[in-house]
Amino acid sequence: MRKRFVQQMSLNLIPIGQLHINLKSRDAPTKIALALMKIYKTPAYNEALFEILERYILKGKKNTGRPGMDLWQIFVMAQFRLGLNLSYDRLHHMCIYDSMLRTLLGVETTGFNTEKYEFAYQNILDNVGLLSDELLKEINTLIVSFGHDVFKKKEKASLSLKTDSYVVESNVHFPTDYNLLWDSLRKCTNLVDKITTKHPQIRGWRKLKSWKREFKNSSRRIGQISGRGGKNKLNNLQEEVHLYTQKATEFLRKLETSIHSFPLLTSTDMIELEKYIGFTVKLVDLLQRRVLQGKVIKHEEKLFSIFETYTEWINKGKRNPNVELGKMLAITTDEFNLLVDYRIMEKQADSEIVIDIAADILQKYKVKSWSFDKGYWHPANKELLKCEVENVVMPSVIKWRKKKSILHNSKNLGISTVP
Repeated sequence: MRKRFVQQMSLNLIPIGQLHINLKSRDAPTKIALALMKIYKTPAYNEALFEILERYILKGKKNTGRPGMDLWQIFVMAQFRLGLNLSYDRLHHMCIYDSMLRTLLGVETTGFNTEKYEFAYQNILDNVGLLSDELLKEINTLIVSFGHDVFKKKEKASLSLKTDSYVVESNVHFPTDYNLLWDSLRKCTNLVDKITTKHPQIRGWRKLKSWKREFKNSSRRIGQISGRGGKNKLNNLQEEVHLYTQKATEFLRKLETSIHSFPLLTSTDMIELEKYIGFTVKLVDLLQRRVLQGKVIKHEEKLFSIFETYTEWINKGKRNPNVELGKMLAITTDEFNLLVDYRIMEKQADSEIVIDIAADILQKYKVKSWSFDKGYWHPANKELLKCEVENVVMPSVIKWRKKKSILHNSKNLGISTVP
Protein backbone atom coordinates (compact mmCIF):
# COMPACT_ATOMS: atom_id res chain seq x y z
CA MET A 1 0.00 0.00 0.00
CA ARG A 2 1.46 3.34 -1.09
CA LYS A 3 0.29 6.90 -0.60
CA ARG A 4 1.14 10.02 -2.53
CA PHE A 5 2.60 11.72 0.50
CA VAL A 6 1.51 12.09 4.11
CA GLN A 7 3.89 13.89 6.46
CA GLN A 8 3.25 12.86 10.04
CA MET A 9 3.45 16.26 11.71
CA SER A 10 5.08 16.48 15.13
CA LEU A 11 6.73 19.18 17.22
CA ASN A 12 10.22 18.23 16.04
CA LEU A 13 9.51 17.56 12.35
CA ILE A 14 10.34 20.29 9.81
CA PRO A 15 7.48 20.78 7.26
CA ILE A 16 8.55 20.50 3.63
CA GLY A 17 7.05 23.91 2.83
CA GLN A 18 9.41 25.57 5.34
CA LEU A 19 12.59 24.32 3.64
CA HIS A 20 15.17 27.12 3.52
CA ILE A 21 17.15 27.20 0.26
CA ASN A 22 20.19 29.42 -0.24
CA LEU A 23 19.23 31.34 -3.40
CA LYS A 24 22.80 32.60 -3.84
CA SER A 25 24.08 29.05 -4.37
CA ARG A 26 24.62 27.97 -7.98
CA ASP A 27 25.25 24.33 -7.10
CA ALA A 28 23.16 21.63 -8.84
CA PRO A 29 21.45 20.28 -5.65
CA THR A 30 20.08 23.78 -4.95
CA LYS A 31 18.58 24.03 -8.44
CA ILE A 32 16.98 20.58 -8.11
CA ALA A 33 15.56 21.51 -4.69
CA LEU A 34 14.06 24.74 -6.06
CA ALA A 35 12.36 22.87 -8.90
CA LEU A 36 11.00 20.23 -6.52
CA MET A 37 9.65 22.89 -4.15
CA LYS A 38 7.86 24.56 -7.07
CA ILE A 39 6.20 21.23 -7.95
CA TYR A 40 5.35 20.56 -4.30
CA LYS A 41 3.70 23.97 -3.76
CA THR A 42 1.78 24.07 -7.09
CA PRO A 43 -1.36 21.85 -6.91
CA ALA A 44 -1.73 21.58 -10.71
CA TYR A 45 1.89 20.35 -11.05
CA ASN A 46 1.87 17.77 -8.26
CA GLU A 47 -1.56 16.45 -9.29
CA ALA A 48 -0.29 15.75 -12.82
CA LEU A 49 2.92 14.22 -11.44
CA PHE A 50 1.19 11.89 -8.98
CA GLU A 51 -1.25 10.76 -11.68
CA ILE A 52 1.69 9.47 -13.76
CA LEU A 53 3.42 7.86 -10.76
CA GLU A 54 0.22 6.09 -9.65
CA ARG A 55 -0.51 4.86 -13.18
CA TYR A 56 2.85 3.10 -13.43
CA ILE A 57 3.87 2.17 -9.87
CA LEU A 58 0.43 1.26 -8.43
CA LYS A 59 -0.85 -0.49 -11.57
CA GLY A 60 -2.46 -3.85 -10.69
CA LYS A 61 -1.79 -3.49 -6.95
CA LYS A 62 -4.36 -3.54 -4.16
CA ASN A 63 -4.68 -0.64 -1.74
CA THR A 64 -4.04 -2.91 1.25
CA GLY A 65 -1.06 -4.35 3.07
CA ARG A 66 1.99 -2.79 4.67
CA PRO A 67 2.65 0.87 3.85
CA GLY A 68 5.44 1.30 1.29
CA MET A 69 7.63 4.31 0.57
CA ASP A 70 5.58 7.35 -0.43
CA LEU A 71 5.46 8.28 -4.13
CA TRP A 72 6.81 11.75 -3.37
CA GLN A 73 9.86 10.30 -1.61
CA ILE A 74 10.55 7.94 -4.53
CA PHE A 75 10.31 10.85 -6.97
CA VAL A 76 12.61 13.12 -4.93
CA MET A 77 15.26 10.41 -4.53
CA ALA A 78 15.14 9.63 -8.26
CA GLN A 79 15.57 13.31 -9.18
CA PHE A 80 18.64 13.67 -6.97
CA ARG A 81 20.14 10.43 -8.22
CA LEU A 82 19.65 11.18 -11.93
CA GLY A 83 20.22 14.94 -11.71
CA LEU A 84 23.51 14.59 -9.83
CA ASN A 85 24.54 11.25 -11.41
CA LEU A 86 24.79 9.61 -7.98
CA SER A 87 25.49 5.98 -7.19
CA TYR A 88 23.02 4.28 -4.84
CA ASP A 89 25.67 4.35 -2.10
CA ARG A 90 26.05 8.13 -2.39
CA LEU A 91 22.27 8.58 -2.51
CA HIS A 92 21.92 6.44 0.63
CA HIS A 93 24.52 8.62 2.40
CA MET A 94 22.70 11.83 1.39
CA CYS A 95 19.31 10.47 2.53
CA ILE A 96 20.79 10.02 6.01
CA TYR A 97 23.07 13.06 6.39
CA ASP A 98 21.99 15.77 3.90
CA SER A 99 19.61 18.14 5.73
CA MET A 100 18.12 19.72 2.57
CA LEU A 101 17.31 16.36 0.99
CA ARG A 102 15.89 14.97 4.24
CA THR A 103 13.61 18.02 4.58
CA LEU A 104 12.36 17.47 1.01
CA LEU A 105 11.68 13.84 1.93
CA GLY A 106 9.71 14.97 4.99
CA VAL A 107 11.83 13.22 7.62
CA GLU A 108 14.18 15.94 8.91
CA THR A 109 13.85 16.91 12.58
CA THR A 110 14.93 19.96 14.57
CA GLY A 111 17.17 17.78 16.71
CA PHE A 112 15.48 18.06 20.12
CA ASN A 113 16.33 14.62 21.46
CA THR A 114 14.37 12.85 18.73
CA GLU A 115 15.25 9.60 17.07
CA LYS A 116 16.47 10.16 13.51
CA TYR A 117 14.66 8.25 10.77
CA GLU A 118 17.12 6.44 8.48
CA PHE A 119 16.35 4.93 5.10
CA ALA A 120 17.76 1.44 4.50
CA TYR A 121 20.00 1.00 1.45
CA GLN A 122 17.96 -1.89 0.05
CA ASN A 123 14.74 0.08 0.56
CA ILE A 124 16.12 2.93 -1.58
CA LEU A 125 17.41 0.52 -4.23
CA ASP A 126 14.12 -1.34 -4.55
CA ASN A 127 11.88 1.74 -4.66
CA VAL A 128 13.89 4.05 -6.93
CA GLY A 129 14.31 1.08 -9.27
CA LEU A 130 10.52 1.06 -9.81
CA LEU A 131 10.81 4.06 -12.17
CA SER A 132 10.85 2.62 -15.69
CA ASP A 133 12.14 4.31 -18.86
CA GLU A 134 8.57 4.91 -20.09
CA LEU A 135 7.59 6.54 -16.78
CA LEU A 136 10.67 8.80 -16.82
CA LYS A 137 9.92 9.91 -20.39
CA GLU A 138 6.39 10.91 -19.40
CA ILE A 139 7.71 12.79 -16.36
CA ASN A 140 10.29 14.53 -18.55
CA THR A 141 7.53 15.72 -20.90
CA LEU A 142 5.58 16.97 -17.88
CA ILE A 143 8.59 18.84 -16.45
CA VAL A 144 9.23 20.45 -19.86
CA SER A 145 5.62 21.69 -19.90
CA PHE A 146 6.13 23.15 -16.39
CA GLY A 147 9.26 24.90 -17.67
CA HIS A 148 7.42 26.32 -20.67
CA ASP A 149 4.76 27.72 -18.33
CA VAL A 150 7.54 29.67 -16.61
CA PHE A 151 9.75 30.70 -19.56
CA LYS A 152 7.40 31.05 -22.54
CA LYS A 153 5.98 34.52 -23.11
CA LYS A 154 3.20 33.16 -25.31
CA GLU A 155 1.55 29.81 -24.69
CA LYS A 156 1.47 28.81 -28.39
CA ALA A 157 4.91 30.18 -29.31
CA SER A 158 7.03 27.90 -31.49
CA LEU A 159 10.27 26.43 -30.22
CA SER A 160 13.84 26.65 -31.47
CA LEU A 161 15.48 23.24 -31.06
CA LYS A 162 19.00 21.88 -31.19
CA THR A 163 19.88 18.16 -31.49
CA ASP A 164 23.27 16.68 -30.71
CA SER A 165 24.72 13.37 -29.57
CA TYR A 166 27.47 12.45 -27.17
CA VAL A 167 28.96 9.34 -25.59
CA VAL A 168 27.94 8.30 -22.10
CA GLU A 169 31.16 6.60 -21.11
CA SER A 170 31.16 3.22 -19.38
CA ASN A 171 33.28 2.66 -16.30
CA VAL A 172 35.61 0.15 -17.99
CA HIS A 173 39.33 -0.28 -18.57
CA PHE A 174 40.73 -0.24 -22.10
CA PRO A 175 39.68 -3.60 -23.55
CA THR A 176 42.13 -6.16 -24.90
CA ASP A 177 41.37 -9.83 -25.39
CA TYR A 178 43.95 -10.98 -22.85
CA ASN A 179 42.85 -8.65 -20.01
CA LEU A 180 39.15 -9.38 -20.67
CA LEU A 181 40.00 -13.09 -20.46
CA TRP A 182 41.74 -12.41 -17.15
CA ASP A 183 38.60 -10.62 -15.90
CA SER A 184 36.48 -13.67 -16.83
CA LEU A 185 38.86 -16.17 -15.26
CA ARG A 186 39.16 -14.03 -12.12
CA LYS A 187 35.37 -13.96 -11.69
CA CYS A 188 35.14 -17.73 -12.29
CA THR A 189 37.81 -18.51 -9.67
CA ASN A 190 36.25 -16.09 -7.16
CA LEU A 191 32.81 -17.68 -7.58
CA VAL A 192 34.20 -21.21 -7.26
CA ASP A 193 36.05 -20.10 -4.10
CA LYS A 194 32.81 -18.61 -2.73
CA ILE A 195 30.82 -21.79 -3.41
CA THR A 196 33.47 -24.15 -1.99
CA THR A 197 33.83 -21.98 1.14
CA LYS A 198 30.07 -22.20 1.76
CA HIS A 199 30.09 -25.97 1.13
CA PRO A 200 33.36 -27.55 2.42
CA GLN A 201 32.19 -30.99 1.25
CA ILE A 202 33.08 -30.04 -2.34
CA ARG A 203 36.50 -31.51 -3.12
CA GLY A 204 39.05 -31.06 -5.88
CA TRP A 205 39.69 -27.29 -5.71
CA ARG A 206 42.69 -27.20 -3.39
CA LYS A 207 44.88 -25.47 -6.01
CA LEU A 208 42.38 -22.73 -6.85
CA LYS A 209 44.70 -19.92 -5.68
CA SER A 210 47.50 -21.38 -7.77
CA TRP A 211 45.21 -21.38 -10.85
CA LYS A 212 44.36 -17.73 -10.27
CA ARG A 213 48.01 -16.71 -9.78
CA GLU A 214 49.04 -18.46 -13.03
CA PHE A 215 46.29 -16.70 -15.00
CA LYS A 216 47.30 -13.32 -13.61
CA ASN A 217 51.00 -13.84 -14.33
CA SER A 218 50.28 -14.98 -17.90
CA SER A 219 48.12 -11.93 -18.52
CA ARG A 220 50.87 -9.63 -17.23
CA ARG A 221 53.55 -11.30 -19.37
CA ILE A 222 51.40 -10.90 -22.50
CA GLY A 223 50.94 -7.20 -21.68
CA GLN A 224 54.70 -6.74 -21.22
CA ILE A 225 55.50 -8.51 -24.50
CA SER A 226 52.88 -6.46 -26.36
CA GLY A 227 54.34 -3.19 -25.04
CA ARG A 228 57.94 -4.06 -26.00
CA GLY A 229 59.61 -4.31 -29.37
CA GLY A 230 62.28 -6.77 -30.52
CA LYS A 231 62.91 -9.23 -33.34
CA ASN A 232 61.11 -12.16 -31.73
CA LYS A 233 58.13 -10.19 -30.44
CA LEU A 234 55.51 -12.08 -32.49
CA ASN A 235 56.96 -15.52 -31.65
CA ASN A 236 57.19 -14.69 -27.94
CA LEU A 237 53.65 -13.32 -27.98
CA GLN A 238 52.24 -16.39 -29.72
CA GLU A 239 54.08 -18.71 -27.33
CA GLU A 240 52.73 -16.91 -24.24
CA VAL A 241 49.19 -16.69 -25.66
CA HIS A 242 49.30 -20.43 -26.41
CA LEU A 243 50.24 -21.17 -22.78
CA TYR A 244 47.61 -18.73 -21.48
CA THR A 245 44.75 -20.15 -23.53
CA GLN A 246 45.89 -23.71 -22.79
CA LYS A 247 45.70 -23.08 -19.03
CA ALA A 248 42.30 -21.44 -19.46
CA THR A 249 41.04 -24.43 -21.48
CA GLU A 250 42.27 -26.87 -18.81
CA PHE A 251 40.47 -24.82 -16.15
CA LEU A 252 37.25 -24.85 -18.21
CA ARG A 253 37.52 -28.61 -18.66
CA LYS A 254 37.92 -29.09 -14.91
CA LEU A 255 34.88 -26.87 -14.29
CA GLU A 256 32.76 -28.88 -16.75
CA THR A 257 33.58 -32.18 -15.04
CA SER A 258 32.95 -30.98 -11.47
CA ILE A 259 30.24 -28.32 -11.81
CA HIS A 260 27.49 -30.96 -11.47
CA SER A 261 28.67 -31.63 -7.90
CA PHE A 262 27.93 -28.07 -6.75
CA PRO A 263 24.79 -27.86 -4.55
CA LEU A 264 21.59 -26.47 -6.02
CA LEU A 265 21.32 -24.14 -3.02
CA THR A 266 23.89 -21.90 -4.72
CA SER A 267 21.62 -21.28 -7.72
CA THR A 268 22.34 -17.52 -7.87
CA ASP A 269 26.09 -18.11 -7.80
CA MET A 270 25.72 -20.88 -10.36
CA ILE A 271 23.85 -18.61 -12.81
CA GLU A 272 26.60 -16.01 -12.47
CA LEU A 273 29.31 -18.66 -12.83
CA GLU A 274 27.76 -20.02 -16.03
CA LYS A 275 27.64 -16.47 -17.43
CA TYR A 276 31.37 -15.93 -16.88
CA ILE A 277 32.19 -19.41 -18.20
CA GLY A 278 30.47 -18.37 -21.44
CA PHE A 279 32.59 -15.20 -21.61
CA THR A 280 35.74 -17.24 -20.96
CA VAL A 281 34.97 -19.65 -23.81
CA LYS A 282 34.32 -16.75 -26.20
CA LEU A 283 37.48 -14.85 -25.25
CA VAL A 284 39.71 -17.93 -25.50
CA ASP A 285 38.40 -18.43 -29.04
CA LEU A 286 38.94 -14.75 -29.97
CA LEU A 287 42.49 -14.70 -28.58
CA GLN A 288 43.48 -17.90 -30.41
CA ARG A 289 42.01 -16.72 -33.72
CA ARG A 290 43.51 -13.23 -33.51
CA VAL A 291 47.05 -14.06 -32.30
CA LEU A 292 47.71 -17.72 -33.08
CA GLN A 293 45.84 -17.97 -36.39
CA GLY A 294 46.35 -14.38 -37.53
CA LYS A 295 42.69 -13.84 -38.41
CA VAL A 296 40.88 -10.51 -38.47
CA ILE A 297 37.96 -10.47 -36.01
CA LYS A 298 34.73 -8.90 -37.23
CA HIS A 299 33.61 -5.92 -35.20
CA GLU A 300 30.26 -7.59 -34.36
CA GLU A 301 32.11 -10.44 -32.61
CA LYS A 302 34.28 -8.23 -30.42
CA LEU A 303 33.62 -7.79 -26.71
CA PHE A 304 34.59 -4.61 -24.87
CA SER A 305 33.55 -5.42 -21.30
CA ILE A 306 32.24 -8.48 -19.47
CA PHE A 307 30.64 -6.32 -16.76
CA GLU A 308 28.99 -3.60 -18.86
CA THR A 309 28.23 -5.68 -21.92
CA TYR A 310 26.31 -2.88 -23.68
CA THR A 311 29.61 -0.98 -24.13
CA GLU A 312 30.40 0.01 -27.71
CA TRP A 313 33.63 1.13 -29.40
CA ILE A 314 32.77 4.61 -30.69
CA ASN A 315 34.91 6.69 -33.01
CA LYS A 316 33.30 10.08 -33.75
CA GLY A 317 36.29 11.47 -35.67
CA LYS A 318 37.63 13.51 -32.75
CA ARG A 319 41.32 14.02 -32.13
CA ASN A 320 41.10 13.84 -28.38
CA PRO A 321 39.81 11.36 -27.45
CA ASN A 322 39.91 9.53 -30.77
CA VAL A 323 38.04 6.53 -29.30
CA GLU A 324 35.34 6.43 -26.61
CA LEU A 325 33.87 3.41 -24.84
CA GLY A 326 30.23 3.62 -23.86
CA LYS A 327 26.82 4.27 -25.37
CA MET A 328 25.64 7.02 -27.69
CA LEU A 329 22.88 9.30 -26.42
CA ALA A 330 21.03 11.82 -28.61
CA ILE A 331 19.46 14.81 -26.86
CA THR A 332 17.25 17.63 -28.14
CA THR A 333 17.04 20.89 -26.21
CA ASP A 334 15.04 24.07 -26.76
CA GLU A 335 16.05 27.73 -26.39
CA PHE A 336 15.35 27.52 -22.63
CA ASN A 337 17.84 24.62 -22.24
CA LEU A 338 15.00 22.22 -21.40
CA LEU A 339 15.52 18.62 -22.50
CA VAL A 340 12.70 18.07 -24.98
CA ASP A 341 13.74 14.57 -26.13
CA TYR A 342 16.43 12.01 -25.37
CA ARG A 343 17.11 8.52 -26.69
CA ILE A 344 19.79 5.84 -26.51
CA MET A 345 21.25 4.98 -29.91
CA GLU A 346 21.53 1.23 -30.49
CA LYS A 347 24.51 1.02 -32.87
CA GLN A 348 22.96 3.76 -35.02
CA ALA A 349 24.53 6.68 -36.85
CA ASP A 350 23.29 10.22 -36.17
CA SER A 351 21.67 10.46 -39.61
CA GLU A 352 19.59 7.31 -38.99
CA ILE A 353 17.60 8.67 -36.05
CA VAL A 354 16.47 12.08 -37.35
CA ILE A 355 13.10 10.87 -38.67
CA ASP A 356 12.25 9.01 -35.43
CA ILE A 357 13.12 12.04 -33.30
CA ALA A 358 11.10 14.36 -35.54
CA ALA A 359 8.07 12.06 -35.49
CA ASP A 360 7.95 12.16 -31.67
CA ILE A 361 8.71 15.85 -31.18
CA LEU A 362 6.47 17.31 -33.90
CA GLN A 363 3.48 15.51 -32.37
CA LYS A 364 3.96 17.45 -29.11
CA TYR A 365 5.40 20.83 -30.07
CA LYS A 366 5.37 23.51 -32.76
CA VAL A 367 8.91 24.08 -34.03
CA LYS A 368 10.07 27.17 -35.94
CA SER A 369 13.78 26.29 -36.22
CA TRP A 370 15.88 23.19 -35.71
CA SER A 371 19.65 22.88 -35.88
CA PHE A 372 21.88 19.81 -36.29
CA ASP A 373 25.57 19.25 -36.90
CA LYS A 374 26.94 17.66 -40.09
CA GLY A 375 26.70 14.11 -38.68
CA TYR A 376 22.90 14.26 -39.03
CA TRP A 377 22.98 15.33 -42.66
CA HIS A 378 21.12 13.32 -45.31
CA PRO A 379 19.13 14.75 -48.26
CA ALA A 380 15.97 12.90 -47.22
CA ASN A 381 16.26 14.10 -43.61
CA LYS A 382 16.49 17.76 -44.59
CA GLU A 383 13.69 17.60 -47.17
CA LEU A 384 11.26 15.87 -44.79
CA LEU A 385 11.96 18.31 -41.94
CA LYS A 386 11.44 21.31 -44.23
CA CYS A 387 7.82 20.21 -44.72
CA GLU A 388 7.11 20.86 -40.99
CA VAL A 389 9.85 23.24 -39.81
CA GLU A 390 10.35 26.73 -41.17
CA ASN A 391 14.12 26.90 -40.66
CA VAL A 392 16.24 23.71 -40.74
CA VAL A 393 19.99 24.04 -40.16
CA MET A 394 21.74 20.84 -41.27
CA PRO A 395 25.21 21.35 -42.83
CA SER A 396 25.97 19.13 -45.83
CA VAL A 397 28.72 16.56 -45.31
CA ILE A 398 29.63 16.71 -49.02
CA LYS A 399 30.24 20.47 -48.96
CA TRP A 400 32.20 20.15 -45.72
CA ARG A 401 34.43 17.42 -47.20
CA LYS A 402 35.06 19.47 -50.37
CA LYS A 403 36.02 22.53 -48.31
CA LYS A 404 38.31 20.42 -46.12
CA SER A 405 39.96 18.91 -49.21
CA ILE A 406 40.55 22.37 -50.78
CA LEU A 407 42.10 23.69 -47.55
CA HIS A 408 44.29 20.58 -47.24
CA ASN A 409 45.54 20.83 -50.86
CA SER A 410 46.23 24.56 -50.64
CA LYS A 411 48.19 24.02 -47.43
CA ASN A 412 50.33 21.33 -49.11
CA LEU A 413 50.99 23.63 -52.09
CA GLY A 414 51.93 26.51 -49.80
CA ILE A 415 48.99 28.66 -50.95
CA SER A 416 47.58 31.11 -48.42
CA THR A 417 43.79 30.86 -47.90
CA VAL A 418 43.62 34.22 -46.13
CA PRO A 419 42.40 37.00 -48.48
